[in-house]
Amino acid sequence: MVRRIPPSTETKCDGFAVRLRRLSGRATSPPVRLARPEKTDRSEDETAVTTLFVDADACPVKDEAITVATRKAAAVILVSNGGMRPSRFPEARIVVVPDGADAADDWIVENCTAGDVVITADIPLAARALEKGAAALGPTGREFTAETIGTALSMRAFKQHLRETGESKGYNASFTAADRSRFLQALDQVLTRVSR
Repeated sequence: MVRRIPPSTETKCDGFAVRLRRLSGRATSPPVRLARPEKTDRSEDETAVTTLFVDADACPVKDEAITVATRKAAAVILVSNGGMRPSRFPEARIVVVPDGADAADDWIVENCTAGDVVITADIPLAARALEKGAAALGPTGREFTAETIGTALSMRAFKQHLRETGESKGYNASFTAADRSRFLQALDQVLTRVSR
C-alpha cells in the first residue's frame, strides 16, 4: 500500500501558515514552524508514493536515508523540532514542529499510514508507527516488528530503571561504520518490500 503525497500543501493551523513542498536544488526559504496540520482530502492528480518519515533530531543517517529513498522513488520527510536547513537536504521535505515533548513523534504518527516507513531510534515512536501499519527501522538497521516491539519496549523500561537507580550510567554505544552499512541494507530491503 502506498500513500499519496501532494506536490504542495498549504493549510492554516493554530495560527501558523504551513507549506510543505518538494524542495529542489535551488535556494529555498527557511522551514516554517508548524502545528499539527489539518487532514485534507487527496485529489486525483497526486502521485502515489511510499513516504519515508525520519525522526530527524539527532538522527545519524539522514543523508543515507535520503540517498536510498531517492533511488527507490520514495518521498522523504524530515521531521524536527528545529535546526534543519533546507539547502542541506534538497531532496527532502522538512517539517519543523513546535518545541515540546514528543511533538515530532506526534506529527509523524498523525501523518504516517500503512505502507510508509519511519526511521527512529525512539522505541515508543516505533511502536506507535507499527500500530498505524507503517514499517519502523532504527538508525542501526534494526527493524522493529510486531513480534519484536514488545521486547524492545520492555528492555527500554528496564534500562531506564537501571539508570534511575544508579546501577547503570546510561552510556550508549558509539555509532559505527558497520551500523551505517546495516542501516543502508535494511532500508533498501524495507523500501523494496513496502513498495510492492
